[in-house]
Amino acid sequence: MEIETRSSRVSAAFVKIADTLVGDYDVLELLHTLVEESVELLDAAAAGLMLAGPDGVLQVLASTSEESQLVEALQQESGAGPCVDCYVTGVPVTVRDIAGTEDRWPDFRRAAATQGFRSVHAFPMRVQGRTIGAMNLFRTETGELSDEDVAIGQALADVSTISILQKKTASESAVVNQQLQDALNSRIVIEQAKGMIAHIDDIDTNEAFRRLRNHARSNNKNLRETAQAVLNRSLTV
Repeated sequence: MEIETRSSRVSAAFVKIADTLVGDYDVLELLHTLVEESVELLDAAAAGLMLAGPDGVLQVLASTSEESQLVEALQQESGAGPCVDCYVTGVPVTVRDIAGTEDRWPDFRRAAATQGFRSVHAFPMRVQGRTIGAMNLFRTETGELSDEDVAIGQALADVSTISILQKKTASESAVVNQQLQDALNSRIVIEQAKGMIAHIDDIDTNEAFRRLRNHARSNNKNLRETAQAVLNRSLTV
């Protein structure tokens, strides 16, 4: 019964994602849904997604918590960590015990420990032999992922890639680069809006993002449009 229940959850998650991809979807909203689903399906504490721009520099595009975003951002700034290695090599990276990585990634180990993370599992986002980023799971316990979990995690990363590149036009290198840049630019606008909401209402950025996202959903707007309206001071959420 437990296997059937989990299988149903996995199927429901992918049906939900597939339904979203059919229409004119908001890429960033979909990516946040994907990292949230990965946390639920793979029993993680948090998840994040890092994307490389046309210049090859990784940036945090989606995360389920401020804690995971901080750890991702540190890897971005230092250029070192399991998620960076996953992007560079194009293969999954599993760290069953972060405490044992001090010699390899001392800054990452300290940051992860501060946020309460004890293991991390990174999945490459790949298209046509090119790796464009990595999706990363953080856990508060040590240990490996099962083969089934690895397969599900990679499938979620693959769906993330498809959603960003919009499969029908992904063969054009210039189009791919533009889509990546558009997604990253949208993320910057959203981060600025989160900061503004948090400052004005004296709340944390997790709550600020929840308000922003809920307003976008309830008004059938995409996240970037909603964030831009906040920055323009034409909208209060």
